[in-house]
Amino acid sequence: MFATVAAVLFGIAVLFEILGLNIEGIVTTTTLALTGLLFLALHLAGFGSSSPRRRR
Repeated sequence: MFATVAAVLFGIAVLFEILGLNIEGIVTTTTLALTGLLFLALHLAGFGSSSPRRRR
């Protein structure tokens, strides 16, 4: 789930960069990329996985 969100954010960041769009103050390519990295890190840490892992 988090990996999909990260991929979408990276895609939006690339589109912003290609088209030269910039919403000052809130949304820039840097904030989108950093947010994508945050979601990717959460995915790699195991948060949001579909099956919980339990150890006995």
